[in-house]
Amino acid sequence: MKKPFVTKEQIEEIAKTYPTPFHIYDEKGIRENARALYKAFSWNKGFREYFAVKATPNPFIMKVLQSEGCGFDCSSLTELMLSDDVGAKGHDIMFSSNATPDADFKKAFELGAIINLDDFTHIDVLDKLTGIPETICCRYNPGGEFKTDGSPNVMDTPRDAKYGFTHDQLIEGYRILKEKGAKKFGMHAFLASNTLTNDYYPTLAGILFRTAVEIKEKTGVQLSFINLSGGVGIAYKPDQPQNDIAVIGEKVKEQYEKILVPAGMGDVAVFTELGRFMLAPYGMLIAKAIREKHIYKEYIGLDACAANLMRPAIYGAYHHITVLGKENAPLDHKYDVTGGLCENCDKFAVDRMLPKIDIGDYVAIHDAGAHGFSMGYNYNGKLRSAELLLREDGSVKLIRRAETPEDYFRTFDIFNKDYDL
Repeated sequence: MKKPFVTKEQIEEIAKTYPTPFHIYDEKGIRENARALYKAFSWNKGFREYFAVKATPNPFIMKVLQSEGCGFDCSSLTELMLSDDVGAKGHDIMFSSNATPDADFKKAFELGAIINLDDFTHIDVLDKLTGIPETICCRYNPGGEFKTDGSPNVMDTPRDAKYGFTHDQLIEGYRILKEKGAKKFGMHAFLASNTLTNDYYPTLAGILFRTAVEIKEKTGVQLSFINLSGGVGIAYKPDQPQNDIAVIGEKVKEQYEKILVPAGMGDVAVFTELGRFMLAPYGMLIAKAIREKHIYKEYIGLDACAANLMRPAIYGAYHHITVLGKENAPLDHKYDVTGGLCENCDKFAVDRMLPKIDIGDYVAIHDAGAHGFSMGYNYNGKLRSAELLLREDGSVKLIRRAETPEDYFRTFDIFNKDYDL
């Protein structure tokens, strides 16, 4: 079973000040996880984690990760602005986007971020907008199907993905970028999402390391860094295997020493760009049971809904649920756990075996620390909930207040309350 990092008593006390629903994050867990990642890749002198801001775009969380040595991976103008606001400068920021607006490229260039080009045509676009910076990165899409070593299952299908350069475009792209004055080069690839195998990063690393050697041989360009991106997953279900970042780091090292070192490329830095792995297990959505319904099925209605955590509604994704204070009670009641949206998919769980839930019980929805709050929206006029940080000393800090109706209506102010069209 998954164990919450808060107790019923803690939540009852917190809720006196900050009513449910709210997201709460565990600072201690976040820091320990970041340190474990850096330890796993400590063999690589230039290693750096660029946290995927889109997963949890909160400046307080970003500051915690920044203090642990992390940079930030951004995919939009506002994420660039947020990273700048927390003090990230220059190569503390990687900018990885697609179908990129001109303003976003210009902002990334202005900040001195490492720009990761998603497409061959973006070379000319960037050159005309800002010129080619001395440090540049290209996103690689090898096509075909991607499999991990020893696994018969297809992990993902890069040929169907909209991202990245083809192999031939990549080789030609580095030639052109070198001619246009670039002096420091990187490569990036993201081939699979939420993998639960210690072989994903090592297999991907092998592909990228071999490609890096080929690039050097064919163009004379020696890469300075290789970004393995994200894709290392977390076990949403209690019975799923957990990734072991120490094992993953050691296996990437084996590929590095086998492929890059003999090619005279033993100084290439390895980057990662993790979001879910860094934050998901260390955030929970806390909600209260406010209604029950007995028709063809048994329903428990929460004061949270898909607007607070939409992954179950849009993906059918599993998020474990703990009824706080009933952790050891028998799982002898079958429920659909729902929110109040006017959509039948607004369910956090379907046919889930849980302890008997009474009105007023608090539930913790696990692994909501990444792609949870950040995917929220205002359908049905629902308001985004607060975000709280559980500090290492046990205190709680409000790091984003809950939205109010005034926030919801604020963008109508252009009409100055005169609705006569």
